[in-house]
Amino acid sequence: MDAANTRRRFDALVLPHLDAAYNLARWLCANPGDADDVVQEAFLRACRLFGGFRGDQPRPWLLAIVRNTWFTTWQKRHAAAETGYDEALLRASLPDWHGAPEDPEQWLLREEDVRLVHAALAQLPVAFREVLVLRDLEELHYRDIARIVDIPVGSVMSRLSRGRRMLAAAVVALRDNPPRPATHDAPTAADPIRPAGDPRHGMQ
Repeated sequence: MDAANTRRRFDALVLPHLDAAYNLARWLCANPGDADDVVQEAFLRACRLFGGFRGDQPRPWLLAIVRNTWFTTWQKRHAAAETGYDEALLRASLPDWHGAPEDPEQWLLREEDVRLVHAALAQLPVAFREVLVLRDLEELHYRDIARIVDIPVGSVMSRLSRGRRMLAAAVVALRDNPPRPATHDAPTAADPIRPAGDPRHGMQ
């Protein structure tokens, strides 16, 4: 296939998923400006790699590139050694899931709670935040999330279950104790995470 036809196929298959790529990058990056940079670099990588794309589902393929592009950027900016996932610390920082009147998925469906949910989601470790974004916001299938994050489908389901419980707890905590106005409109990227394909990839 010549370069012109390849570019037309790329534009037809990949460009429609620009919003999904930016949404994932925004939740992984520290601010919208960084998300723009990550998406731009990811699309350049995707364009270079597109000749080897043989599937019929470009969105999971593109989002995996976005995720790994973000990790490369994060790794360059945070040279300090990564720390492992510490469940004890997490339990200390987020309350147990009690007092939440609904299934946590319903928080995402109530327009009046959108800002509260976004603030709560920003508090979660990336390992849980990314699967929630991919499943509950982007509505990807479990198998696609597993390919993007490079973990088994069972681990995706486990992280979703635990992440939703933590999200509900964080929503309740923020609702009962509203924080001061935030200075950033995007979640932080301080949580350690490993790239897709790394055999030491984070908590499963």
